[in-house]
Amino acid sequence: MTEQNSLAVDFCGIQLTNPIVLLSGCVGFGEEYTRIEGFSNRDVGAICLKGTTLEPRLGNPVHRVYETSAGMLNAIGLQNPGVDHVVREILPTLDFSETRFFANACGSTIDDYVEVVRRFDDSPVDAIELNISCPNVKAGGAAFGNDPEISARVVEACRAVTGKPLITKLSPNQTDIAENARRCIDAGTDAFAAINTLMGMAVDVAGRKPVLGNGQGGLSGPAIKPVALLKVHQVYQVCRERGIPIIGQGGISSGADAIEFMLAGANLVGIGTALFYDPLICPRISAEIEQYSQQVAADTPRDWVGQLSRP
Repeated sequence: MTEQNSLAVDFCGIQLTNPIVLLSGCVGFGEEYTRIEGFSNRDVGAICLKGTTLEPRLGNPVHRVYETSAGMLNAIGLQNPGVDHVVREILPTLDFSETRFFANACGSTIDDYVEVVRRFDDSPVDAIELNISCPNVKAGGAAFGNDPEISARVVEACRAVTGKPLITKLSPNQTDIAENARRCIDAGTDAFAAINTLMGMAVDVAGRKPVLGNGQGGLSGPAIKPVALLKVHQVYQVCRERGIPIIGQGGISSGADAIEFMLAGANLVGIGTALFYDPLICPRISAEIEQYSQQVAADTPRDWVGQLSRP
């Protein structure tokens, strides 16, 4: 095992220098993070770009972010300039020699998803993440990702318009995440990101109203880590025989956290909320993963992915 390639990972045929992925919405469209002094692709394998819709969106009213005792709530509302602007104006400014970039496609209808994916297919992004936690306007606002049938329909429709790897981002706010994963695999997904945020709220006691302008938001950070670990392990039971990789995410803030997710079945690990209080946390997590890999005499992290002993 050499220092140069000890953390290298193959993900859907994409060669990553490291199993760490920076999560969508946490580093904008990438340039906000890669320009930080000390950034290195030695410590970050890929960046998932901000959620992108077909048309520009202004997002939700303020307040949009609220710190909790063990994480944060966010209700940004997918503010973004629209996919055409991202493809024509933003992607050309990114240095694709620095790291890999995954797009994040969002929509209010299945047709929206298809058009966003179609435009990203004709771009240099390496893969496309489907954010199926978006509200389905044709189903009264229920999230696409909370219904296995509708989730699969989104994946199937997007699969038809792109040859790039599709990563389906699974919601924890559903009855059976494993069944949803199974249906999405049959529909053509290449990978999963698990999990998206849990829904929560905060209350302004003095004002007797919700703190967030949207009323509710997504809870992330260490508070959701136990839930995320369980969901990753449940999805892994479906994925392991089919060779479908998982990006495990939800409250990771240390190398030990990342290792737990990989033992539970994650091939890559996503860092999000931790970046808000420590933008350069990735080198430390990367070093801790590498140290563990050396301790267990593994050539690469994939050698211990999913290697939980039975309770």
